[in-house]
Amino acid sequence: MSVFSARTGLAAALAVVTLASAGCTQLRSHQGYVVDTDLVNSVQPGVDNRQSVLQTLGKPTLAGQFDQGDWYYLARDSRNLAFRNPRPNAQITLQISFDQQGTVTAIRRGGLDQVAAVKPYSKTTPTLGRERGFFQDLFGNIGTVGAAGAGGGGAGGNTGGGGRDRP
Repeated sequence: MSVFSARTGLAAALAVVTLASAGCTQLRSHQGYVVDTDLVNSVQPGVDNRQSVLQTLGKPTLAGQFDQGDWYYLARDSRNLAFRNPRPNAQITLQISFDQQGTVTAIRRGGLDQVAAVKPYSKTTPTLGRERGFFQDLFGNIGTVGAAGAGGGGAGGNTGGGGRDRP
């Protein structure tokens, strides 16, 4: 029986190690447009128009709202390990510009250099003025309500005559 329990223990340990290592597997993902280089290279400035680009490349990821309404095709490959945030591995940005008649005027390509990493300053919003702690916020108004010069009504205020004496 001890051989059977040793095999069972070994199998259980192997299963635990397998599951633990599966949690550390690198995950890869693709977001956005699936780029076919032959189709992208077939679009020519001065030759193609909006309709031919739509038939060749399909619906754009984004359409610009200003100027001529440029079309953008975006694709990003990213990876992450276990519970960490995904990091971009590769990115393709394809911008197609049109003139007033809808003819392609320019095709611009961008890559991973356009990815910006935004790091927040901290968990609080920086403000101008003095720094106040928790207890100052909690007990800071004690004694200031109705005090002279504190903006409350009552003490040493105006009599309602607009600052003029009445005869």
